[in-house]
Amino acid sequence: MATKLIHEILPVGMLQCNCSILGDPESREAIVIDPGDEVERILEVIRRHRLKVRAIVSTHTHIDHVGGLAALQRATGAPVLIHEDDLALYHSLDTQAGWLGIPTPELVRAPDFLKEGDTLRWGDFTAQVLHTPGHTQGSISLVFNSAGDATAKARSTAAATPHDDVANADRLIAGDTLFQGSIGRTDLPGGSYPQIIDSIREKLLVLPDNTIVIPGHGPKTTIGAERAHNPFLR
Repeated sequence: MATKLIHEILPVGMLQCNCSILGDPESREAIVIDPGDEVERILEVIRRHRLKVRAIVSTHTHIDHVGGLAALQRATGAPVLIHEDDLALYHSLDTQAGWLGIPTPELVRAPDFLKEGDTLRWGDFTAQVLHTPGHTQGSISLVFNSAGDATAKARSTAAATPHDDVANADRLIAGDTLFQGSIGRTDLPGGSYPQIIDSIREKLLVLPDNTIVIPGHGPKTTIGAERAHNPFLR
């Protein structure tokens, strides 16, 4: 029987960014997504589950999603992964800190890059990278199956589609692209309303209606609920 994913969500920092800790209970391998702040709380979860962090991922490089990157990398030794189109935004953290009136966080010297179609793996679990620009130019979303590869393969059918590789996804980490009843703001540098709408319609709404959406802030939702009720998508 497939093991169930460890998935803890911690709202961190002054803007309550949803940080996800995803772990394989067998191998104890893990990834951490959007460690925006409060790194000690994140590390407590990692220690409690006895996890080994294999990668630290940012869905985009606004300060509330990346403020803890350097500290978490120092504590775990894991590589930091972002989309290359958000590198310039990451290097403007001093400007972003000025907007909020907070100290500039430490920067990771040389983050690695993710792109559309890349696959992250930890233990028996994988997540596929979708490039979903609009909130920022390098925004990404991650789709995965919380039951692991074996169950995903067992559920696959002969009816292949252009999105067959994510057809069995049951969770989406959407960053600040899609929220419950809303979408990410597009009035900051690198934002584009037409792009974010295209990203949602072409990359996210093709997922199964029962896919659970974990947004960058606020409560969970589902693809079906947003397709039916989100006023920005009607």
